[in-house]
Order: sequence, then C-alpha cells, then structure tokens
Amino acid sequence: MTTAPTAAPRASAAPAPAAAPAPRRSRSVPAWVWALPPVAVLALAFLYPLALVVQQSFTPDEGGASLDPYAEVFASAAFRSALTTTVWLALGSTAGCLVLGFVLALVIAFVPFPGGKAVARFVDVFLSFPSFLITLALLFVYGSVGMANGLWTGATGAAEGPFHFLTTPWGVLLAEITYFTPFVMRPLLAAFSQLETAQLEVASSLGAGPGRIIRRVILPEALPALAAGGSLVLVMCLNEFGIVLFTGAKGVTTLPMLVYSKAILESDYAAACVVAVVNIAISVGLYSLYRVVSRRAGA
Repeated sequence: MTTAPTAAPRASAAPAPAAAPAPRRSRSVPAWVWALPPVAVLALAFLYPLALVVQQSFTPDEGGASLDPYAEVFASAAFRSALTTTVWLALGSTAGCLVLGFVLALVIAFVPFPGGKAVARFVDVFLSFPSFLITLALLFVYGSVGMANGLWTGATGAAEGPFHFLTTPWGVLLAEITYFTPFVMRPLLAAFSQLETAQLEVASSLGAGPGRIIRRVILPEALPALAAGGSLVLVMCLNEFGIVLFTGAKGVTTLPMLVYSKAILESDYAAACVVAVVNIAISVGLYSLYRVVSRRAGA
C-alpha cells in the first residue's frame, strides 16, 4: 500500500520591511551667517574709513554738506597740475615698463644663458621689494653725491658731477620704470612658458627671421599678458607715493602727494578728501579694467 505524498510545507511569508526612519532635518547654519564676520571686519577696516573720507569731502570748513570743496579743488591750478603730472607719469612709466619688460622677458625665456633660471626666480623676489628701496638705490648711484657723480668729479676734477636728473620728473619716471617692470615681466614669462616651441621651429624652418617670429608668433601670444601687466602697472603708478617722496623731485606733485600736502602741511582736510576721492575713483575704474583684461587673458 503506497502512501500519499505529503504536501511540501508552505514557505512562511517574509516579514514586511521596516519603514525607514524619517530623515532628520539638518540644522546647518545659513551661508549668510558665515559671511557676517568677514563683512564686518571689511566694513570696520575699510568701508567705514572710506565713508568718512567721502563724507568729509562734502563738508566745508563752515559746516554742513556742500559741493563747494569739489568746486574749489577742481578750480585750483594745483589740482589740475597734479592730475596732469599723475596721468603722464603713469602713462610714461607704463609704456616704458611694457617695452623694457617685453624685451627682458624675451631674453630670459628664449635666449639660453648661464643663470637664466636664477634671474627668472629673482623677478619673483623683486616683486616683494618696497618701492622706496629701489629709489634709495638710485640715489646712491645717480644722486648729487652718488657714485656716478663721484666718479666724474674724481676723473675730471670738476666741482660737481653732471647727473642731477633724479630730482626731476625724469628721475621719477626712471625710478617707476625700474620698480614696476617686473610686474610686466611676470605674466609675460608665464605666457612664454606655455608657448609651444614647435611653432617657433616651424616658423624658423620656413625662413622667418627673429624679428618676424617675434611679430607673427610671439607677440600675438603675449598680448593678453602685456595688457594685464600694463593695466596693473598703470593702476599702481597712479597711486605711487614713496617713489615721488624719496626722489625729492622738485615741482613734481602727483595726486597722492597733493593729498599729503593738503592734509599734513596745510590742514585742509576737506580738499585733501576731495583729491583722495578723485584718486580712488580713477583707481577703481582702472582696476575694473585690469580685472576684465586679466579675466580675458586667463591671468
């Protein structure tokens, strides 16, 4: 007698998965809270003093708020002369830095010579030097009792040497070109380091001379770096104070020097603040131009 097959045991039903716990709402600090400390420091250290300068520029000596300080400063010959001197010194220094910086960067980047890498590194170190240090060095060389005049009087027996240009606008121009040229060289060297040497070799194999290679191959690649470096130098030259002060150039009054003269020597704070506001407006405008050029140049 055969036994009937037993039915297979039914699989027990799988337990229902437990419900996932509800996610906790993160209590992260809003982003604007983290921005408050740096904004507060910036406001106290920079924006508040700047606001005081702007407010003082609208406050004449008799009190109240008026545009009279601006009218008086703009009508003065001293302000117009200082503005003209500042602009032509800045433009002349920028042009000299562009030419000299381009030539020196070409030599360092494409002309092999012993110590070339050390010179390129020295350019970076030079950027950290204070401007008065360069002016002091020029005074030791070309000052009234400097080395150049000392060699001249020693060789000729003359009472004084012929080098007296350092206390003229040309001396200020020389000092600014000497100090600010590395600020043009640095972006140029970075641009030249990214230039493919194959382009130069192809141009040379096709019979192009060094001058043609510079004009047709190197210069187009260097134009963005030249524009960025030149814009930066122009902004810094407009605000340069130490070089003009240390050269002792007579009759050379720039806008920063006029601010110093009005505030410290004449105690005319309203006029000093007006000149400062004008200088700030020009500098901010040129700095905005520098940022646009640098962004397009990828600097």
